[in-house]
Amino acid sequence: MGFGPFFVSASRGAFMAALEAVVEPVVTGMGYELVELQAANGGRMLRLFIDKPGGIRVEDCAAVSRQLSRVLEVEGVDYERLEVSSPGLDRPLKRPADFVRFAGQRADVRMRTPDASGRRRFVGVLRGADGAHVNIELEGRTVQLELGDVERARLVPEL
Repeated sequence: MGFGPFFVSASRGAFMAALEAVVEPVVTGMGYELVELQAANGGRMLRLFIDKPGGIRVEDCAAVSRQLSRVLEVEGVDYERLEVSSPGLDRPLKRPADFVRFAGQRADVRMRTPDASGRRRFVGVLRGADGAHVNIELEGRTVQLELGDVERARLVPEL
């Protein structure tokens, strides 16, 4: 699939979905998790964040960058810059599996719509996810948040 003409006629969402369909199998095939994929400057700059148990080293980023550069060239993806890095200590949580994997750690979760008390931001200890809900412990009680209503979620670094 060539991305040059595709990008011109495709919406940003369609472009990102097609790009992720190319990038994710490469990253997972190398033993990493694709945490996030971003495109900036009209798709000219591609940035991805990878992770694996035990963390990411510079060598991991370099290996993924080399492999993706080859694949993106073969696929006809027209870009100028590719950045591969670790998601950092404040790693974003996107998938239900992220909330399960990082259970027991502090997280900052922002919802799209407020709860009955008007609250949209919840900072507490993750207690996992079960299907459509994220469980987070706040001030000694566990609250269920609708996974589909999560605007953004990140780990809170313990320094």
